[in-house]
Amino acid sequence: MSAAIKNLDSRLPKAFSLPDFLATRTAAVNGALDRFLPTATAKPATIHRAMRYSLFAGGKRIRPALCLAAAAACGGDETAALPLACAVECVHTYSLVHDDLPAMDDDDYRRGKLTNHKVFGEGIAVLAGDALLTQAFEIAARSQGWPRYSHQTIILELARAAGSLQLIAGQVADLEGEGKRISARQLRYIHERKTSALLCCCVRLGGMSANCTPAQLKALSDFGYNVGLAFQVIDDILDVTQTSEQLGKTAGKDTQAQKATYPSILGLERSRKIAGQLTQRAFNSLKGFRGKAVALEALAEFLLRRDR
Repeated sequence: MSAAIKNLDSRLPKAFSLPDFLATRTAAVNGALDRFLPTATAKPATIHRAMRYSLFAGGKRIRPALCLAAAAACGGDETAALPLACAVECVHTYSLVHDDLPAMDDDDYRRGKLTNHKVFGEGIAVLAGDALLTQAFEIAARSQGWPRYSHQTIILELARAAGSLQLIAGQVADLEGEGKRISARQLRYIHERKTSALLCCCVRLGGMSANCTPAQLKALSDFGYNVGLAFQVIDDILDVTQTSEQLGKTAGKDTQAQKATYPSILGLERSRKIAGQLTQRAFNSLKGFRGKAVALEALAEFLLRRDR
């Protein structure tokens, strides 16, 4: 595995470049995912092509980048965090494949390409999502564990974030809230679980791979929670302010589905203010790292300013 990121320096340079960081980490993650997954020709080839179609559809790899950046912030070796970064990306991709299905958000495009079920059919898309989720745990199981964080702790962390109390809970609440008037508190519940939980898991796993201290893990948890919530607030804003071409997916879907969003409940300006406040809280949580969390800070700023 070390060959995958042998040229990466976990001791982040003083003149930090986020584009360079994302480019090198994306390349490392893509290479590792390619090795972890069965080849596209492995029988049954259809399912492996479908898995790879969505996993390599051109995502920004933000979640793996956060995992690797958290490891670096805690003085760890990013090579050790790489399997965990790949595992969370598999969970994320599975959630998108299922989210796009007609029974869920019914979307035809994702990242500017036809969604999985439009290419392979609904049945294969369901199975591709199932397979990616299972693959995530196979990859995570390759981690050896660390003195403060056992192998069991690592698997539990991923399972809880992806389970019925977090990621799935958010999706259920999102579905049940369609066409209904819900409160800002209920919307926050959805976003905390549907988006923030997995982003928080990413940085926690990165810290665990560096055998971080309990204080560092608490700081990373606070960072991940606030960045994750800000990420979804921005997503809500982009859905009503950007075009489908800009987003790479169908714009205005939330409005069409009568989903509650931050702009629909609180308005655009207040939503933007909330996203900024959440991002500032994320920055504040990193003060204890004393300049070693520059990549995490840059990622938080990037997520706040993004336009897609």
